[in-house]
Amino acid sequence: MSAMSDYLENKLVDHLFRAQTLAAPATLHIGLLTAAPSDSGGGTEVAGNAYARAAVTSALTTWAGTQSPGSTTASSGTGGQTSNNASITFPTPTGNWGTVSHFGIYDAASGGNLLLWGSLTISKTINSGDTVSFPAASLTVTFA
Repeated sequence: MSAMSDYLENKLVDHLFRAQTLAAPATLHIGLLTAAPSDSGGGTEVAGNAYARAAVTSALTTWAGTQSPGSTTASSGTGGQTSNNASITFPTPTGNWGTVSHFGIYDAASGGNLLLWGSLTISKTINSGDTVSFPAASLTVTFA
């Protein structure tokens, strides 16, 4: 499950109904959280021990079209879902990151605005030296 932040909802309303410009971020930044955010933001993002958000370019080749996982053409599906076309890998932790239960998609490498967020299917405790990644097609966002 994924949810849209109030920030993004407001931007979309202004863009679609109020003729305001909305530029897509050239890069999306995936963050890991140990506590759930809400549509208004918040949550507890991992910090320290070599943690950094993972950068993913916004492009047809990096995010699947709604018609099928791995697709690289404009969306034509009916389910409103996209997923990552390649593995999204985080830096190797130099210390424990805690139990990660949620992800956030942001418009900046640090700070910035939360755009979308969701819970992970399984919470995972991340320890020093672990490999942390989302394999292709495993980070999904659904617009309903």
